[in-house]
Amino acid sequence: MDVVLLPILIVVAIIILGSIKQIDEYERGIKFRFGKFAKIMKPGWQIVLPIFESYRKVDIRTKAVDVPEQDAITKDNVSIRINAVLYYNIFDASKAILAVEKYNYAVSQLAQTTMRNAVGEVSLDELLSQRDKISSAICQIVDAATDPWGIKVENVELKDIRLPEEMKRVIARVAEAEREKEAVITKSRGEVEASENLVKAAHNLVNAPGALHLRTLETLNDISSDQSNTIVFATPIEMLKAIEGFGQKNNNKDR
Repeated sequence: MDVVLLPILIVVAIIILGSIKQIDEYERGIKFRFGKFAKIMKPGWQIVLPIFESYRKVDIRTKAVDVPEQDAITKDNVSIRINAVLYYNIFDASKAILAVEKYNYAVSQLAQTTMRNAVGEVSLDELLSQRDKISSAICQIVDAATDPWGIKVENVELKDIRLPEEMKRVIARVAEAEREKEAVITKSRGEVEASENLVKAAHNLVNAPGALHLRTLETLNDISSDQSNTIVFATPIEMLKAIEGFGQKNNNKDR
């Protein structure tokens, strides 16, 4: 009797051991019984009976999907090449298996289409200056479309925007023109401020007795530091007359 029961016990033990399936903490298991969805298996050891039942594991960690580079045309008819990266996780493992085939591929294709459509609705300047805003719009559209699949799109980031060479040259010329404009404006503002200061200085020299002569002497002192310079100094006629009159008075005193 024991000889007959021993093989049976061995077979039963093998079946039980083969029925134990391990679900890791970052996974969820989808159990099917007779081909129909039975339940979601949580992390730990789970029993899956051979022949009658089957299961599939679903990784619920955040995944990064590299959206391939796409050809797109902006609203102002500029051809560009653009790529992105998309982050998502699965919040309902049963929907990810039952509602869509190859959810990773489906999310990637949806992101590509949405990215091209979003780029076509904005101009090149908006695309370059409002990248975060466009990324957020793509994220919202893809998230709404993948919600029935049990997928939550966390973020979309536009990685690289490639422009044609002729467009790069045009943008470079525009940037150079903008810098030249700023330089001219800054220079003109400086000239205005300098002229205002000169007007103030002229008023001060006119209103202060002797200030103009002191300024003239200071200028002569600066010029005379270089011995190679020849200085022609214009003296007012009134000053010469005053000097001549002063000399005549001294001669009369000596007599």
